[in-house]
Amino acid sequence: MKTLQTYIKEAGEKGIAVGHFNISNLESLWGIFNAARKLNVPVIIGTSEGEREFIGVKQAVALVKSLREEYDYPIFINADHTYSFDKVKEAVDAGYDAVIFDGAQLPLDENIALAKKCIDYARSVNPNIIMEAELGYIGTSSKVWDSLPKGVELDPKFLTSPEDAKRFVTETGVNMFAPAVGNVHGIIKSGEPALNIDRIREIKEAIGIPLVLHGASGNSDEDIKKAIAAGINVIHINTEIRVAYTNALRKFLAENPDETAPYKITKTAMDALEEVVERKLKLFSNL
Repeated sequence: MKTLQTYIKEAGEKGIAVGHFNISNLESLWGIFNAARKLNVPVIIGTSEGEREFIGVKQAVALVKSLREEYDYPIFINADHTYSFDKVKEAVDAGYDAVIFDGAQLPLDENIALAKKCIDYARSVNPNIIMEAELGYIGTSSKVWDSLPKGVELDPKFLTSPEDAKRFVTETGVNMFAPAVGNVHGIIKSGEPALNIDRIREIKEAIGIPLVLHGASGNSDEDIKKAIAAGINVIHINTEIRVAYTNALRKFLAENPDETAPYKITKTAMDALEEVVERKLKLFSNL
């Protein structure tokens, strides 16, 4: 089987993107996996620090790798939004295929220094691991917001600059880069802001490595297509599948108050999540 790095490289060459979806439980994993298999596209499973704490760090790796081995399928696992060296080390040691160090709230020099420390350690353990880092603050929570999360600014002067991106990539040696380009974690009730497509293109030209779009829940299909054309190679979705899952779960429980079997209760929620993932993967893969 080809490596995750190869799949991402090939996606860039084809003008498409690899989908990244977070899980909190086994039903979410099966829903994402089923959607990917239906379309025969590679997929990345993400677990944030909170999700890893809930599932288990080693257990999450074991679940994803068991599907990869049993079905001989390109499904990979990424340690999403990891905020400290110790947590990066924990994910690397557990066997994650990729890890994101998120120092977006740190001053640039501190972000670079800590990212480099994380990357150097990860490669000493696994030379083939994909290391990603972030520059530019887009919020930290996958929620439905009434307005922009506190601290998030969309004026172009607050977005990641090509100059800072180039310095960051040069000094850290990161494999993939996640910029702030008008994207926001979560979904804004009043409507998702437009992505700054020109800034994506400028950053891609400046650094030349795969770009990752975080916080893509709620962005329009048109914006997503433009972002991919401008240089985005991996796209993260979490809030939209969480909303689909919980809405379906609430509906089932309201209509079936006497049901007690968890596998029956969560089946419709898994199916609802799968529908969203399938639609997103079709969009990302131009299917």
